[in-house]
Amino acid sequence: MSAVHNETVPKGALIAAASLVIMSIAVTGIVRLTGTPPDASPALLRAKEKPMAVSSRDLRFTDRADGAVVIEDVGTGAKAGMVEAGSKSGFIRGVMRGLARERRMHGVGNQPPFRLTLWTDGELSLVDTATGRNLELGAFGGTNRAAFLALLPPAAKNAAPDINGIKTAENAL
Repeated sequence: MSAVHNETVPKGALIAAASLVIMSIAVTGIVRLTGTPPDASPALLRAKEKPMAVSSRDLRFTDRADGAVVIEDVGTGAKAGMVEAGSKSGFIRGVMRGLARERRMHGVGNQPPFRLTLWTDGELSLVDTATGRNLELGAFGGTNRAAFLALLPPAAKNAAPDINGIKTAENAL
């Protein structure tokens, strides 16, 4: 035996839901067709406001057989850092894994450097010089931003503007 339930959705609720969906599609279409720029993009704001670079460093990330990632300063050949296998610096490893995948899709190896830049407005960006991909590291939170900030020379970290309550990498790691 089965019980039949005659529960219906009120007609007004259905009309309101359909109106919301149609309105969302219409607004999205208008924005796309008129070419309205995404003003909130940090890269576009940087191009508009033209802040200066506080510090910049070209880095190469190389995987070792034991699972560690060696970070080399391309300009000097010096070791800029290392992410040990199993360490708590998974954010750097995850970011670089995604960028390496994109490079493989473009047929690019690991020789071209990544440029890490701290700007006068406090933003920290990582640019893949091979593909042009730009990551705004502040978008991932203060602790993750600090992991990359630690790869800049000590003088640059001390000059870093206070962003989200984190001035340098040392107080976040």
